[in-house]
Amino acid sequence: MDTRKDPNSRLKEAISTTAWTYEALANAVKRIGAENGEVLRTNKSAVAHWVSGRQQPEGQVGQYVAEALSRRAGRRITLAEIGFAAPEESLASSADPIEAAAILGRADVERHNFLAIAAFTTAGVAVPLIYDPEPISRLMRARTTTARVGVEEIEVVRQITAVFSVADERLGGGHGLTTVTAYLADTAAPMLHSRFPDEDTRRQAFGAVAELAYLAGWKNHDLGREGAAQHYYRVGYQLAVEADPHGHAGWMMRALAHQALSLKQPQHCAALIENALARSLGRVDGQTEALLHITHARAFAATRDKPAAARALLAAEDALTRHGDPQPTFSLVSGPAAGTVASHTARTLTDLEDHTGTEQQHRAALIRWDAEKYKRVHALTYADLGDSLAAQARADEAVSTWGRAIDLMEGMASDRTRKAIGSIRPQLAIYRRRGVPGATDLERRAREALT
Repeated sequence: MDTRKDPNSRLKEAISTTAWTYEALANAVKRIGAENGEVLRTNKSAVAHWVSGRQQPEGQVGQYVAEALSRRAGRRITLAEIGFAAPEESLASSADPIEAAAILGRADVERHNFLAIAAFTTAGVAVPLIYDPEPISRLMRARTTTARVGVEEIEVVRQITAVFSVADERLGGGHGLTTVTAYLADTAAPMLHSRFPDEDTRRQAFGAVAELAYLAGWKNHDLGREGAAQHYYRVGYQLAVEADPHGHAGWMMRALAHQALSLKQPQHCAALIENALARSLGRVDGQTEALLHITHARAFAATRDKPAAARALLAAEDALTRHGDPQPTFSLVSGPAAGTVASHTARTLTDLEDHTGTEQQHRAALIRWDAEKYKRVHALTYADLGDSLAAQARADEAVSTWGRAIDLMEGMASDRTRKAIGSIRPQLAIYRRRGVPGATDLERRAREALT
């Protein structure tokens, strides 16, 4: 039994908020224990010991306390909220993606260091391949509250996601992150425990919150907080399964694979995208399908499977030509599909060391992306285009192109743009020593941008 040094003020406040006596809470805990096959002797003295900090509940009793308070309050209360676990411990023990989204969002707001140092894991990439949604879905449905939610509330979530997605592209992932995660934790995720007029509305709600979780993951990815991003993507996947186990869930599998490929960790990525395609083909529009195929191509290129990468590239181009069904909001967030396919074709060809093809595809991507709306995309594309020019020994053009990238990156709160600037400095130092025009000035600008 653990001994606490300080009173558990969080538990005391939670009990006070529910207007329960210690004895009433103890009785509720015993009832929940009985539901789970445990005969407990919890009494008001035990509750008093927990509040005073002299003792911690043993075994699953802490979970029963959280469940009892949740039922009383009409919303989900986590172990972290009542002082029985740190956010990371509570997150690890949560099977409920609604609860996990709330924990993540509050940790982003209250405990930046927890998520800042969270680790990306290759095992985490493969989680969707072994995920069983049935027991989780039953758990979430069993925790339904009396609150009612309809299409108006869902539309507000979508509007907020859209506004911050636009700002993210222009100003970087650091802009508005706390606002997005706080809204996810305090409003959007708890909404999913409400009652809905019908199953279709419930699916729409889960889809909208899954898109918000994706945005939170994307913003963390842009800031270089890869462990946090992976957590949000996994929660987004679980929520997407409730909304649409085919297209939307497949899209969130793509998000996990995309992140891993960006980090040069291709393990599980091909299998993940093959699963995403298997569940999505015939159920999504051509633009969304193309985005899955191009990620498949990147996964093959990363493992040096050139024939398979070439086939996936062709499949992406073919899918782009198929029009008819509208593109869903979950994949529209990536911007114009043609631009994304060109950009990722360039990255695929980079892995295959086809620098001429890489250049052509980067130039095609620049044409297909709106320069004002997708400022960060243009900045990173110019940086990559400069790399492909440098690989072709076209130093003057590389310096000029990198200069345009740095111009666009000014004022962005983005770790990816900082890394792009940092990656060109060694080559600039070589160009400066060789006397390439503009290299000295650009090297200085790159140094200043990083400080």
